[in-house]
Amino acid sequence: MADFPQLLHTVVDTPDVRGLAEFYRQLLGLRYRPGDEAWTQGEEGADWLVLTDEHGRRLLAFQYVEVLERTTWPEPDVPMQLHLDFTVPDRATLEKQHSRALALGAELLFDRTTDPDEPLYVYADPAGHPFCIFVR
Repeated sequence: MADFPQLLHTVVDTPDVRGLAEFYRQLLGLRYRPGDEAWTQGEEGADWLVLTDEHGRRLLAFQYVEVLERTTWPEPDVPMQLHLDFTVPDRATLEKQHSRALALGAELLFDRTTDPDEPLYVYADPAGHPFCIFVR
């Protein structure tokens, strides 16, 4: 059997590494990689932060960029380039997570909750990256 590269984590650019990592940590119930909990922007090595699941598997990393142009989706001027999809088991959970996402600082971009086959919300995270939450 051939060896293939394995996905380590998805890296997201942001001008506020701690702020965006904290948004996704709370939204998804993740943990900081050991040593990243005390990270603050401006410290040496402060341009990178990693979130893991409860087993220590890396899921998301955040790297500092000075400028990040927000997507204009659904307008085509600045494309999404990348977006994250998250699922929930039912409509009640979708509404609960919708409220949580907004309370954490997400911006609602699109509401397709009337779709009987795949109700979903599309948001922008605090840095402007699109993500979806939908019923699987």
